[in-house]
Amino acid sequence: MSKAEGTKALTHFTETFNKVNRQLDPTLNPSFEGGALLAIDQAGIKAAHALRPQGNPNFTSLAFTDPHFTVPKQAGWPKYFIADAASNRKNARGQNTRWFLVFSRNGIDEQWRAVYLATFAGNKAPELETDKNGYAEAVPAGAKSGLAVDPGKLSRTYADYLNTGKGSTFASGPETDGWRARRAKDANRPGQRILWEDTAAGYPPVALRTKDGGALVFFSTVYHQQKTVFAGGTITVTGGLRGLLDGPPKKTNRMAFTTVSGQAVTVPAKSAGGKVTVLNRIEAKTSVKPL
Repeated sequence: MSKAEGTKALTHFTETFNKVNRQLDPTLNPSFEGGALLAIDQAGIKAAHALRPQGNPNFTSLAFTDPHFTVPKQAGWPKYFIADAASNRKNARGQNTRWFLVFSRNGIDEQWRAVYLATFAGNKAPELETDKNGYAEAVPAGAKSGLAVDPGKLSRTYADYLNTGKGSTFASGPETDGWRARRAKDANRPGQRILWEDTAAGYPPVALRTKDGGALVFFSTVYHQQKTVFAGGTITVTGGLRGLLDGPPKKTNRMAFTTVSGQAVTVPAKSAGGKVTVLNRIEAKTSVKPL
């Protein structure tokens, strides 16, 4: 993959991203996104369309500068690369946030589509291992990865951890024990009860070797949430959630929500010890179902 091809893919992403966010037309998302990012962003557009069926002509266009492209050596399909660029979106420090977009395609005749998106604290991504020609190293998903957790098992391992809290695979942080603590706090508020179940997602992970022998891995998970309020009460579907309703609206005191999330993590080498660290997580509700 050449720099010109990467630039073309990033330009197509940017132009179509702006178009879909102005028109709020979820049928456009599959033309520039795939995998977990498609599920997340398309749900967001559906929700926004429910609030603004006329679209959002005042949407502030996304723009990128200073793009870099990381291309791993790969045999066969699918193939992928990472584009990272400074966006015109500000972080909490007022800095222009760098977006790291993983692009993938399954064949030479396919369009490159963005399948994962992450941002990193201070715009500092893990340092990737590259060879003398500048190519990164793609890490296999299975047992030959040399990692503490094989990339192909991360989705299941993370889901199991969130469900049970057992094991010492993940480092402490807001998206591990902190996420479990927030759920526990919300689970039994007065007049309501919330149950969660996390599951592995079917979207393939993307893993690149880091200079310390570990890997930067992008993967996704799904979690299901069931909310019940007191007998005789009603859960009202408001705002953008109306656009995600699975079936006709009805009065009910039980509602099920499905959420897709995408994570960017560092995984240490098996020989080094250490824990998986979640660096970034994005999510969106993709379905709302009255029970």
